[in-house]
Amino acid sequence: MAMQATASFSKLFLSRLMHQYPTTLDRDGVSGKRVATRLAELSKIGLTDEDGSYRMSFSDEERAAKELVKVWMKEAGLSIYEDGAGNVFGSLQGKDQEQSILSGSHLDSVPNGGHFDGPLGVLAALEVAQAWQETGYIPQTNFEVVIFTDEEGARFNGGLTGSRAMAGEIDMATQVKLVDYQGKPFEQVLKEHSLTLKGFSGSKRSLDKVKAYVEVHIEQGKQLEERNLSTGVVTGIAGPSWLTITFKGKAGHAGNTPMIGRKDPLVAAGEFTFRLKDIPGQVSSSGVATVGKLEVSPNGVNVIPGEVKLTADLRDIDEQWKQQIVEQVKYLIKEIEDKHGIEVDVQETLNVTPVKLPGKMQEIVAEATEQATGKKAFHLPSGAGHDAMVLGRHVPTAMLFTNSKDGVSHNPKEWSSLEHCVETIHALKKTLESIDQKDRSELI
Repeated sequence: MAMQATASFSKLFLSRLMHQYPTTLDRDGVSGKRVATRLAELSKIGLTDEDGSYRMSFSDEERAAKELVKVWMKEAGLSIYEDGAGNVFGSLQGKDQEQSILSGSHLDSVPNGGHFDGPLGVLAALEVAQAWQETGYIPQTNFEVVIFTDEEGARFNGGLTGSRAMAGEIDMATQVKLVDYQGKPFEQVLKEHSLTLKGFSGSKRSLDKVKAYVEVHIEQGKQLEERNLSTGVVTGIAGPSWLTITFKGKAGHAGNTPMIGRKDPLVAAGEFTFRLKDIPGQVSSSGVATVGKLEVSPNGVNVIPGEVKLTADLRDIDEQWKQQIVEQVKYLIKEIEDKHGIEVDVQETLNVTPVKLPGKMQEIVAEATEQATGKKAFHLPSGAGHDAMVLGRHVPTAMLFTNSKDGVSHNPKEWSSLEHCVETIHALKKTLESIDQKDRSELI
């Protein structure tokens, strides 16, 4: 997108955010205009022709966004370091140097995504740090604003890469076999962005020194909007399993190959996609299954495809239910393979266990939310995966959701009003201050 058009969009984006914003929310060091301006500045990086965001992980755009936030981290008085996975940390020194409280999210996006998914969580944590600096608050515990690398997983069909690397959950033997959408091996992608396999594997951190992790994220649903609430308390996070499924048939001429005897992998993939939608409901009311990515080869108008590759995203908030869905999907694949006389290869590229967030952490967030918004706290689960899933397996973790207009996400129309964003930031600030005064044992 041309520079002039990008600047024009950013200006309109900022104007829309500031429209009818109640400045009474500018208190305790928190500035709505600062948050809005930073969201608008980030929107310029990777702006698409449809006014969406395209910041692929390990890309120049993701790097540019990280470097911009580093500038703001310095303005907030934070010391900055980056690990071997590309995760960025801005640290505010507390009175107790032994532990840290982490808060943040990610800056990468899906192709043609929105401008709030990820950046809001990073800027919310940064705004708390800046508010503390301006009001003279010195935390008891070190506070770190974190930008995790590759949360979305659009590049390698497997997300939460930065947080999993930090938690030591990545099997490097599997990781090095990954190739991106351009066919580039994982190691090559790292090298192109001044990272190494040794550094990546060495990014594991001692999480027993992390007192807690708190993440702000847009809801990506309508429950808060339907209740006219800005902020919600997350109870747990559904775990995704991603199956990359390759249907291998026999390519041929569309005109000269009789219908009888064809081995068309796209027909098989089409049947699979159609029948997939019925599986989750046979297991639970909270399960979902989606095919959102499909590649046809050789992708010619007059050619019967020789191969079709797709990714099935399977989720549930209960691990046992999720595994039942996965098993039924694999049974369906075998049935279709036999029916169509083709070969089907299945690779699981991501399997994240659902996480139930600690009741004590939920109580802290609920109290903070009620103080910040003046409304009774509303608890809700997350159907989408987040870095909080990974951290939640190792440290006391909490999530705050921000109202999403029309529940739209991963789309240029994604929107959260500045009023709702800032109310959530106030709730985050109170949450972090409460956690700061407690021992880690009181959070579990």
